Amino acid sequence: MSPELANNAPDFASFAAYLRGLQAGIAAQLNLRSHTAMSVDEWTRPEGGGGRAMMIEDGDVFERAAVNFSHVMGKHLPPSALVNRPELTDKPWQAAGISLVLHPVNPHAPTIHMNLRLFVAQNVWWFGGGIDLTPVYGYEDDARHFHQGLKRVLDGFDAALYPEMKALCDQYFTIKHRKEMRGIGGIFFDDFTRFAYARSAQMLRAIGDAFCGLYLPILDRRCRTPYTPAQVHWQSLRRARYIEFNLVYDRGTHFGLQSNGHINAILLSLPLKATWRYRDALDYPPESHEMRTVHEFLQARDWTRE
Repeated sequence: MSPELANNAPDFASFAAYLRGLQAGIAAQLNLRSHTAMSVDEWTRPEGGGGRAMMIEDGDVFERAAVNFSHVMGKHLPPSALVNRPELTDKPWQAAGISLVLHPVNPHAPTIHMNLRLFVAQNVWWFGGGIDLTPVYGYEDDARHFHQGLKRVLDGFDAALYPEMKALCDQYFTIKHRKEMRGIGGIFFDDFTRFAYARSAQMLRAIGDAFCGLYLPILDRRCRTPYTPAQVHWQSLRRARYIEFNLVYDRGTHFGLQSNGHINAILLSLPLKATWRYRDALDYPPESHEMRTVHEFLQARDWTRE
């Protein structure tokens, strides 16, 4: 095999091992911050493969924290994975990924989601994933820390990546029937093959390795902020928006269901508590922190400029 082809051949086993290690490392950091230790559920999938779900529920820091690893395979790709690659219909495939969602107890600490995955179908490979932040109460310094950190990671590979992936994220994480973004975005990419395999995998690893530095300083700062029952109620209203997006639009949820994945692991992305009210925003004055978060933060903005 020539060096060029070798550099573009997917090393599936190595990347899957990296994801398993990333899961363990992130879980260890979350355990340091919570008196409620993560539980572990190893699961198998009838069509092939399985995974490991690590979670906290009803904890002192996290309402729910889910850090999931999966390695699954099959003979027919699910429809959600064929949208851009119909030529792979009925081709054998395998996929490895890490998916995490953290819903803190404190309404001032934002929810975060990250997904990194590798697909291989016959001799074709591609990466997908992203990371995004969803505050209940918006803070400018949190948003800038998060987005500036993502830009630094991606600028190390190509200065065009961050603006492209941010725009895709702003577009993707929009609750269309509400005409509002789910959060303040981040980065999103799908069918990523811009670089040769080795450099593409390096980029995915850089994003995964950056997770703790991007999020934990925000969590550590906000989880100590005093809060009121009224703010918890607002948090519950915003959690309902999160659920709406995940159940109606999220491709990862659709893929998990279409591929006959572990249903409880798939739905671990949802918060434990949520509230739907017909008049959910009319009780808050325009100048309130609640409405300023909706109108000033849940919009497409350039957070990398001071």
